[in-house]
Amino acid sequence: MPESVVIDLRFLHREPAEMYHARSRDHLSSHALADFRRCPLLFRRKELGLIPERDTDAYLVGRAAHVLVLEGRQRFEAEFAVGGPVNPKTGRPFGSGTKAFTEWAAKIGKPVLADDQAALVEQMAASVREHIFARELLADGLAEGVVRCECAGHACQARMDWVNPIEGRGIVDLKTCDRLDSFEFDISAFGYVHQLAFYRALVGIASGEELPVHIIAVEKREPFRCGVWQLSERVLGQARRENEQAMAELACCRATGVWPTHFESMRLFDRL
Repeated sequence: MPESVVIDLRFLHREPAEMYHARSRDHLSSHALADFRRCPLLFRRKELGLIPERDTDAYLVGRAAHVLVLEGRQRFEAEFAVGGPVNPKTGRPFGSGTKAFTEWAAKIGKPVLADDQAALVEQMAASVREHIFARELLADGLAEGVVRCECAGHACQARMDWVNPIEGRGIVDLKTCDRLDSFEFDISAFGYVHQLAFYRALVGIASGEELPVHIIAVEKREPFRCGVWQLSERVLGQARRENEQAMAELACCRATGVWPTHFESMRLFDRL
């Protein structure tokens, strides 16, 4: 049986999340490009710091699941605290939405998961570990690898969940969702194909390799099912063309100073 081809991942590097996000001021990311495709004016207002980024309990749980699944228990315990103050009247922990929990968490100095949130993260991580294809995709590779290069006339950057160097595995993105039954709708609704086509384009420029792309999705509720999807060449190619079209429009907006909403024209609604 022939040996598998192994891709050289030295074009990727690791850096703290704070450093990566700080460089978003002068590098285009997939999330910023998604904002631009949706509404150039939204992109511009975020770029100018007029719209703050949201940080919710759902994002906290998602980040924690990413760290535990992709970077391991030691990193998880270094980045997150678990627990909370106990209500002396009931003998039970205060909820994560209470003032007492918020004040206690602020003193810890790092993000805090309430006990129920930590249990949720553990169940999601276990589900990923138990899925044969997810386990295979994550058996080798680099977590949170950063790539920077010029693409379609823009300085760009990407921080990818996982890149597996073994032939046929490639770029792997971990998503959490409410229900796997509707996840294929989520792939389209949340622009995941365009995000991953952006990653793939940058990897191709930096490494000369056209890597396959996979998504691992795991439910945030019982029964915590895990599923794996490979994105086809057709949809990745179409998304890359649409990304490059948006990047050309972005260059035009910068040159003219005009930032449209994409709803300037009259529209006709003609369906039931």
